[in-house]
Amino acid sequence: MKTVIIAFAFFSSLWSFGEKTASIKVYGNCGMCKSRIEKSLQIEGITKADWDSKTKLLNLSFDDDKTSLIEIEKRIAGVGHDTQSLKADDAIYNKLPGCCQYDRDAKTKN
Repeated sequence: MKTVIIAFAFFSSLWSFGEKTASIKVYGNCGMCKSRIEKSLQIEGITKADWDSKTKLLNLSFDDDKTSLIEIEKRIAGVGHDTQSLKADDAIYNKLPGCCQYDRDAKTKN
């Protein structure tokens, strides 16, 4: 029995090897933003992506052997949302629905 417990603990640690959690600031306003942001992160290596419109925080769980925080932020910026480190291209941002266009000048106050 003791061997089984040790083996289980060993294999459990292997499964979580490389698994990281992080929270990053992502700017947006509404449920459509939430859907767009989270959908952009439905890729291999990301096991959880949950954005909160009130706090503007994206809580993540990801495998850092398969992706990185900068790659995650690039994907988010690629769909029109600024992050704490990257600004989305103006042309992409301008194509967002009106309700999703947050005040980019005021975002640093959030």
